[in-house]
Amino acid sequence: MATKKWAIDPTHSEVTFKIKHLMITNVTGSFDIFNAAVETDNEDFTKASISFTADIDSINTGVEQRDAHLKSADFFDATTYPKLKFVATKYENVDNDGSYELYGDLTIKDVTKQVKLSVEFGGVVKDPYGNTKAGFTINGKINRKDFGLTWNAVTEAGGVVVSDEVRISAEIQLIEQQ
Repeated sequence: MATKKWAIDPTHSEVTFKIKHLMITNVTGSFDIFNAAVETDNEDFTKASISFTADIDSINTGVEQRDAHLKSADFFDATTYPKLKFVATKYENVDNDGSYELYGDLTIKDVTKQVKLSVEFGGVVKDPYGNTKAGFTINGKINRKDFGLTWNAVTEAGGVVVSDEVRISAEIQLIEQQ
């Protein structure tokens, strides 16, 4: 089998998260700078070697003050821990339509935990310029406190400001490297 190397096409990919604020609405954020190293046997992504990183300093919620707070020691501590990292460890087929569960080690700050992500494989195609591309929709959730992201405040009525559960979503387009 031929080994293929793939990289993220950043103009056709996004990594976002949602977290409940005041337990009544979701706030959405993204990482604007991220990268991955992916190796496959031919085009079989269910056994791929995957290493993904996102720059904490690129976090973007659309509100500068909130972004600065997320980058501070209260949350991600971007100065000390500039990247989060995910390394795939196991794949499980869910069904025959290209959906599967991806397990891996997620490291945020200095804490590494195994997480499970649902992956929907969109297929492999040639773009108009002759590049081979592969597409994926990825979803999962983590408990932020498992990774040392424990800051919170209590409202006047006794409710929490930020939920523990963080939903992760990504649209990833890979481009085969020549």
